[in-house]
Amino acid sequence: MRLLVVEDETRLARALQRGLQAEGFAVDVAADGPTGLDLARHGGYDAMILDVMLPGLSGYRVVRQLRAEEHWLPVLMLSAKDGEYDQADGLDCGADDYLTKPFSYVVLLARLRALLRRGAPQRPTVLSVGDISLDPAQRRVTRDGAEVTLTAREFALLEYLLRRAGAVVSKTELLDHVWDASLDTAPNAVEVYIGYLRRKIGRDRLETIRGAGYRLAT
Repeated sequence: MRLLVVEDETRLARALQRGLQAEGFAVDVAADGPTGLDLARHGGYDAMILDVMLPGLSGYRVVRQLRAEEHWLPVLMLSAKDGEYDQADGLDCGADDYLTKPFSYVVLLARLRALLRRGAPQRPTVLSVGDISLDPAQRRVTRDGAEVTLTAREFALLEYLLRRAGAVVSKTELLDHVWDASLDTAPNAVEVYIGYLRRKIGRDRLETIRGAGYRLAT
């Protein structure tokens, strides 16, 4: 899954990026409101973590503008403003959730997972296709009831394929949503990790569609 973090406190932004990447997310960071708004419009993200007090354009204005343009990217708003009216303002302007600073990282992850589930009706708590099940909260994958051990990257790749089960997913789409856009990742990295996954979940489950990409068989 690909996330956008819009946060002007450099240390916090870096900590969030490192922590979320360790959980298998691909994470981009913006340090001001206008940049965050532009990335949110065009970046193809699955969710955004948005600070309220930003240079150039406040988080409130960013999310209002997105909603005015009928852009429904799920937004988790972060703020040191912890008053009940501040939280109400954030939610009323279009944010999907609001978390006050300082916050528990465990709670942030849980709220982010909930946000991703609510983002579209096809995002259940546990993803299952055939005999393969993936629990994002427990970081657990099973095949026919037996646990499958995956690296963070393999887990993120399988999660994205499960969410798009039955559809053909291109290498470019996988690089955009599973790998960090700030890194110079070679396209053959997708082929390598598809190979790793096939060894662990079964070669018959991941089809190669020549010239188009990959499809997780349903």
